[in-house]
Amino acid sequence: MPDPRTLPSSTNHSPRSVVLSILLASQRGDRALDEALDQRVKSVSDPRDRALIMELVYGVLRRQETLDWRLGAVLTKPLHRLPALVQMLLRIGAYQLLFLDRIPASAAVHEAVELAKASAKQLGRDWGALVNAVLRNLIRLPVPTLPDPALHPSEYLSISYGIPLWLSQRWLARLGYEQAESACVAASAIPSLTFRVNRMRLTRDGLLELFAQAGIGAHSSAISPVGVRLDKGQDVSSLPGFETGDYYVEDEAAQLIPPILDPQSGESILDVCAAPGGKATHLAELMGDQGTIVALDLKASRLELLRDNCRRLGLHCIVPIVSDARRPADWPLEMTSSRHAGLPMFDRILVDAPCSGLGVLRRHPESKSQCLESTFARHQILQSQILESVAPCLRPGGVLVYSTCSTETEETEEVISRFCKAYPGWMRESVVPWLPPTALPFVTEQGALSTMCNRVGMDGFYAVRLRNMN
Repeated sequence: MPDPRTLPSSTNHSPRSVVLSILLASQRGDRALDEALDQRVKSVSDPRDRALIMELVYGVLRRQETLDWRLGAVLTKPLHRLPALVQMLLRIGAYQLLFLDRIPASAAVHEAVELAKASAKQLGRDWGALVNAVLRNLIRLPVPTLPDPALHPSEYLSISYGIPLWLSQRWLARLGYEQAESACVAASAIPSLTFRVNRMRLTRDGLLELFAQAGIGAHSSAISPVGVRLDKGQDVSSLPGFETGDYYVEDEAAQLIPPILDPQSGESILDVCAAPGGKATHLAELMGDQGTIVALDLKASRLELLRDNCRRLGLHCIVPIVSDARRPADWPLEMTSSRHAGLPMFDRILVDAPCSGLGVLRRHPESKSQCLESTFARHQILQSQILESVAPCLRPGGVLVYSTCSTETEETEEVISRFCKAYPGWMRESVVPWLPPTALPFVTEQGALSTMCNRVGMDGFYAVRLRNMN
């Protein structure tokens, strides 16, 4: 009997139609991909359909450059000249044909054709015949030869790993071929599901035992001392210990950053750009939930996610504040009891700055189409503004950690070098004393943490530790 997921639906709520709507919304920039997925997937009752939707959305985005190259070989005109809906339908069909062997080719083609026909009124004509011909040619015709990596390395990396051509060129120029390929491999890999153990509730061994009792395969992470990785993907909300706050979903590299700040029980901490709360809740756990963490973010909706995470994890010392990090004079007066020159004062500050997100491309592949090389300069201005604005709120002798999930020097070393040059009263400190021995290979010559191009399955994060010597 055919799998019902592979058959066309008479409604516009079939899994592939949901995938199409999510991908088009992401392409238009209507809303963040994770928000669109969360809203649409919740309405799908069949767990198999939910899994298929997630597979197709992330698969198409991760492999878009590869898919476009394969489709270009069987199209009579450039793909970008087709309507956006038709382009995306072809990508969805091509991904199933080229990367998913459990879905019959006939079903993948038929569903794409039916969706094209259903969109005829919207598009002004029926594109079903073209979709059918292109996808069937994709099956029937020989696979084109990849560019020679010796002659065309950037094209080879772009097509092989689904990386924008401008980014593969950039990495080749900065890193050389071997490291550039490592960066491409990391950016295109399917990430594992990783948790940070809530040590306010249990130990890592305790969580592993909880999973083992439920028949869930899991193991200790290789680098983070508080990390656990699942052997295969799962619906997180249905796992034991989730509702009781035993863990937080977070990549290993991100778990290394809060200990660098070294927060102490009873201190006053500022976490800038804090939502949805991964690092803020980790800081609270390290402080034994004693003290105050002011979690600052511009978006009230994202701070609601932080509040939800605090409730689930059983943490009470975090105070969410909706405000602009660049305007500390406008922050609520009650943020901290200590003030100087009209500004609130903190013992330690974490600046988890907004950035291109190129270090987490494998988790947010939609960023590939939203980021251009010209955006780094704009990000750098914003990052510098935030850093320079919050720095006066750190008490003399206090520690500030600047971090990003970026792989690019404009958003990492250049920001810090310019800041230290402009403000000589600030001193860089090596992050080595606050890292586990397993993380020491990721310390740079300048004493910062950088997990770019790692071969252990972590995201690409950067963090530097500064002390206010004024």
